[in-house]
Amino acid sequence: MHSQIRTTDGGLLIENGETKILLDPSSVESNNFVFISHAHSDHVYRKPKNKTRIKTITSIETEAIAKARGYEITNTIYEEKDLELIDSGHILGSKGLLAFNEIFYTGDISIRKRAFLNPPQKIPQVDTLIIESTFGRPEYIFPDHTKIIHDANKIIADAYDKGHPVIIMGYPLGKAQLLTNFFEHWDPLFAYDSIEIMNNVYREMGISLRNTTCFTDAEKSKKLDTKYPWVMLAPLMNANSKFLRYMKEKYNTITLGFSGWACNQGYKHMMGIDYALPMSDHCDYNELIQVVKKCNPKNIFTIHGFAHEFARILNNMGYNANPLENHASKIRKTRKDTTKINRIKSSNSIRKKSNSRINSTSKNNNNIQILDYFIK
Repeated sequence: MHSQIRTTDGGLLIENGETKILLDPSSVESNNFVFISHAHSDHVYRKPKNKTRIKTITSIETEAIAKARGYEITNTIYEEKDLELIDSGHILGSKGLLAFNEIFYTGDISIRKRAFLNPPQKIPQVDTLIIESTFGRPEYIFPDHTKIIHDANKIIADAYDKGHPVIIMGYPLGKAQLLTNFFEHWDPLFAYDSIEIMNNVYREMGISLRNTTCFTDAEKSKKLDTKYPWVMLAPLMNANSKFLRYMKEKYNTITLGFSGWACNQGYKHMMGIDYALPMSDHCDYNELIQVVKKCNPKNIFTIHGFAHEFARILNNMGYNANPLENHASKIRKTRKDTTKINRIKSSNSIRKKSNSRINSTSKNNNNIQILDYFIK
């Protein structure tokens, strides 16, 4: 029996006979199965009304991380007939779903080796591919992460030479743990409280991460009040955030953010931070094309980010691709914010803005912050 894909208010739904599987839904009511690809908040459902009728397919790591973040996972199973979890390389425990050997849903995916995260060992050939397209435009090509780490180390070393502490920023879950690994050689090393909580979860699951002192404890013990510079891991936020304003005023910090959106020359100015380097836990454009070619599907559905643009590109390459933009409000919201990012690139004036101009665009800054911080 062939599977079908349709959209619902809660999210994408795969149907095969009597079996129904919701993919990364925003809400759940009465389906057989729910698949959670990973524990970022825009992929974990709210508490369901009827818990007994729902089975949640996910990884052991995703279940543990989600619970640590306050989500209630219902009736978790880690395997099921005709449903195969496939490593996606996005964050610890992230999976794609191969359903009935017909449909492959990538979830968020990265095919790069990064510290303790390995690329997917299997990209299945299927009839239908549902692929994320967060960075599905040709301008989003990420440098090798070793070059980015080298550039970041130079920035930190220069700041240390001048006596400035450095705040390095990324998503609290996923990116921050990689940054902890990449920059563990800097002393002293502190972490924002929410990052230290996630670091501890990773440590409990066997990932070796250097011990760090959380921000609250460091402040209370006056460890930040020193003539020597230090490095702190923090969530990615814009310069108008209360935390960054406080740290700038009190400690004269240098701010360094890591995001795939930093491919846009205006991103650093929009965020109001000192440095921004393009590092992502998603595939870049070329890597998305690689995934499509390996799958060699008859039909493709693109979701998230530049879904329309990526579908057009794939159609021009000879594939049958269609965007799915309406399967949940969270996708519409993400696409809206990525469109705002795209406008940054096309606006030459942004690159000329001064810091005073940044303060007058706090509303736009907050929109960027939603994409790069809160939804993760």
